[in-house]
Amino acid sequence: MPNICEALTILGAKWSFMVIAQLTGGPQRFKQLLRNVKVVKTQSLTDTLRHLEATGMVRREVFPTIPVTVEYSLTSKGHDFRRVIDEMEQWVEKWKPKD
Repeated sequence: MPNICEALTILGAKWSFMVIAQLTGGPQRFKQLLRNVKVVKTQSLTDTLRHLEATGMVRREVFPTIPVTVEYSLTSKGHDFRRVIDEMEQWVEKWKPKD
């Protein structure tokens, strides 16, 4: 169980799975993420991105433009998590209620 606790510490933010899944499609700016992950409020997305950056799952890159451009992308550690998301999607597909 200690490994599960470690995983939950890394992914502990409420919206982490959705943000990681969204970033598997490639780097995105904050506003793009906010539009694409519609259920997340601005402050929650900010907190989630900071948490994922601190745990090494997401990279934040600042471009010296006017105004400054910030782009978020997955690190190798973040990309490796894609397999877990794929497994979760398969599990949901198997067990979701059938109409």
